[in-house]
Amino acid sequence: MKNSTVETLIGAAVVLIAAGFLFFAYQASGKGSASGAYRVSAEFDNAEGINVGTDVRAAGVKIGSVVGFSLNPENFQAKVVMELDPALKITEDATAKVTAEGLLGSKFISLEQGGAETMLAEGGVISNTQGAVDIWSLISQAMFERKDGGGTPEPQAQ
Repeated sequence: MKNSTVETLIGAAVVLIAAGFLFFAYQASGKGSASGAYRVSAEFDNAEGINVGTDVRAAGVKIGSVVGFSLNPENFQAKVVMELDPALKITEDATAKVTAEGLLGSKFISLEQGGAETMLAEGGVISNTQGAVDIWSLISQAMFERKDGGGTPEPQAQ
């Protein structure tokens, strides 16, 4: 009898831990919404490295996360839907940038306030955006670009 009680308690603990992991996964997937959070969207020409669950930060502090991600078929830009902390309202002319933590770090969206007095409402669109910079194309461009404008060198007269 004593063994079955211990086994039951261990089984209950395993079920509770599994339920905790499922709850965490649900929240991290962006499906579970924070209470009172509001959604805004932005379109980027290059949103490489951004996925559902990616951080949205202002001044380096997490203020929200990406909850939706799709391609706009009209202009072929990445439409990113973000859910933000309701205590922090952003201005209509705010800027959203896809940036990284260091040279090869993970990507996130950085929001910078503008100077407007009007705040962005629920469902608003951030129009000032800057997409991700492709670091490898910049490196290859710098390596293979010549200072004299490129081309083949002219033979030297002797």
